[in-house]
Amino acid sequence: MFDELVQINARPLPFQYYTADELWTDEHTSKKMLEYHLNDSIDLSSRKRTFVDRSVQWIVSHFGVGSGSNVADFGCGPGLYTTRFAESGSSVTGIDFSERSIRHAKETAHQKELNINYVRQNYLEYETEERYDLITLIFCDFCALSPSQRRMLLSKFFTFLSPGGSVLLDVHSLNIFDSRQEVATYEHNQLDHFWSSDDYYGFLNTFKYQEEKVTLDKYTIIEKARTRVVYNWLQYFSRESLREEFEECGFRIEELYSDVAGSAFCPESPDIAVVARKK
Repeated sequence: MFDELVQINARPLPFQYYTADELWTDEHTSKKMLEYHLNDSIDLSSRKRTFVDRSVQWIVSHFGVGSGSNVADFGCGPGLYTTRFAESGSSVTGIDFSERSIRHAKETAHQKELNINYVRQNYLEYETEERYDLITLIFCDFCALSPSQRRMLLSKFFTFLSPGGSVLLDVHSLNIFDSRQEVATYEHNQLDHFWSSDDYYGFLNTFKYQEEKVTLDKYTIIEKARTRVVYNWLQYFSRESLREEFEECGFRIEELYSDVAGSAFCPESPDIAVVARKK
């Protein structure tokens, strides 16, 4: 038991492990994640509908999304943005890891008679000959990726963009990093059976990496038949670190906002939204 507790509380190196499949492809957790996506009363997997509506209205206006434009939404989930982009008349592609979310998005498109190209794939592995006028990555997905994964994704974006095309994504700012605290807790059926329909004990260890500006929520889920560890990494950014990452991949950051609804940038904002184009 002592050795097991040592392992539970062990601090890995930043981004040492990648376990996205535990959230997005597991039968039980993917169902829970979809429920969070569609729950309009909480800002967990997706933001509330009122924000999404306001966000889409700004995106459509700011980037000229409509007939003749080609848009790709990476990490599209159940299609909250892709559906609305398609309703504006744009050609739309949505890429997501979760088969359950993609299935829901396709059903919505069918019901609304929208022609949306959905791809069930880890977007880090996505390849296409299509060229997009706008690429979106929304709800701070960028923060969950390691430095090498972020470089890979930005390189893909650079290739996938049409001349004059734009990238829109959002990240967590250092204001959120400063507010995070290291904790160690455990709970019976942690997060109201989020991890399993069977009984389990869930251990949560939150680690802060001051130099790298990274946090880790490390979940150890102990069931009667198995033990799993899920690593939820988050990178936090300053304006300067964002510019550095984008410029290294050939982009120029043109505008910064406080959110993907076009709110004016505020240094105290918890998030930073980025509009970037090729240099």
